[in-house]
Amino acid sequence: MSAPTSRIKIPASALTWRFSRSSGPGGQHVNTSDTKVELICDLSQLHGEQSVLDRIAARYGTEIRVVVSSQRSQTQNRKLAYQNLTDRLEKAAKVPRNRRPTKPTWGSTQNRLDEKRKASMQKAQRRLPLDD
Repeated sequence: MSAPTSRIKIPASALTWRFSRSSGPGGQHVNTSDTKVELICDLSQLHGEQSVLDRIAARYGTEIRVVVSSQRSQTQNRKLAYQNLTDRLEKAAKVPRNRRPTKPTWGSTQNRLDEKRKASMQKAQRRLPLDD
């Protein structure tokens, strides 16, 4: 099988394909072809950098299950399922960027305080006046 990224190799033995009937309209003897595709990838059989495999395992566990029945053709659904699998692996393999902590700008702080002040005044006007 092809590699979704240069760091991950998916052997054919890691993939299990299942086919079944797609749901949809139709009565008796209608839509009886097995076009729905279920692709199961055993993550323990993937090859690649250990740090990448650890990130994938932390996100998905032991296997990834992809189910596609959007197309009327089994071949197209197979392609979509494999593409979906590789997209998921690529996304999980990426190292998340660290967020640089920032402070709110002076203007946004002033806007927030102004809105709080307006809300407080509006609520104060709803209260009954105190009688002496």
